[in-house]
Amino acid sequence: MFRLILRLIGLWLVAVALVALVIDGTSSIAASAWSTTPLGKYWFDFAPESLGLAQAAIQRHVNPFLWDPVIQTLLAQPAWVVIGPLGFLFLWLGELGRRRRRSASL
Repeated sequence: MFRLILRLIGLWLVAVALVALVIDGTSSIAASAWSTTPLGKYWFDFAPESLGLAQAAIQRHVNPFLWDPVIQTLLAQPAWVVIGPLGFLFLWLGELGRRRRRSASL
């Protein structure tokens, strides 16, 4: 059941990354220049309160160093660059147990 959830989340993230790539591609074609939308802009457009809440929580409860160079760097990247590999990681994790079970039964 857990593998199924991991694979569904992975597929959903890969689909979101593909949509973000298509949006960036069409905006680049329309502008006749390379243009991308950072992940932070998408997050701010959809849920600005949660972005501020996440920043405050991470800086206060985890470590301020984690927010400033690490997460801000990720938020400045195009959305498909961050979300795509994360989706493939979830897909890979969902397949790990399946491969182990299959090799043990042989």
